[in-house]
Amino acid sequence: MEVKAEHRYAKISAFKVREVTREIQGLPAEQALEIVRLIPKKAARLIGKVLASAIANAENNNNSENKTLRAENLVVKTAVAGEGPTLKRMHTRARGGGARINKRTAHIKITLTEAEPVEKQVKPKGIKKDRAKPSTKSSKPVSEKKPKVETTESAAPALVAPEPDPSQLRAEAADKTSKSLAAGEHPEKVTSAD
Repeated sequence: MEVKAEHRYAKISAFKVREVTREIQGLPAEQALEIVRLIPKKAARLIGKVLASAIANAENNNNSENKTLRAENLVVKTAVAGEGPTLKRMHTRARGGGARINKRTAHIKITLTEAEPVEKQVKPKGIKKDRAKPSTKSSKPVSEKKPKVETTESAAPALVAPEPDPSQLRAEAADKTSKSLAAGEHPEKVTSAD
């Protein structure tokens, strides 16, 4: 069952509204309402009102066979922003001229449907598909595959650090005994003892 809500002649451009309507199509209604509340745009505020109205319409107006639609079961089927009539206004320009200002309007339409329950398809764990299929270009038949040879080495050998060069060790020892300044120290730095 479909539920509709509409806001006609909204004083905003349809281009601006479409940016937000693209974000909520296909989402559950409650999730779409939360997303719209977090978007800091005028269009989002207007769409939020229309979406809340559509959810209220679903809960209150559609009581066919004592079955009420719940907000948890609703999905946004379509969210459309069509162009409404454009109000033409005038802005004065230099030398007695004028320029036209187009004040655009939009018609925002949202359609909700009842979500179909999704059944998870569980694949039995014991059954596997044959992944190796014989190709027509291969000259060897599938049955003549070479058996895998198992080795005792692991696929990725452990990283072993090489022994440092003795000349490097002497250089490091010399650095510790020298009176050179550590990184970031300045020779004219005043300490509290001075």
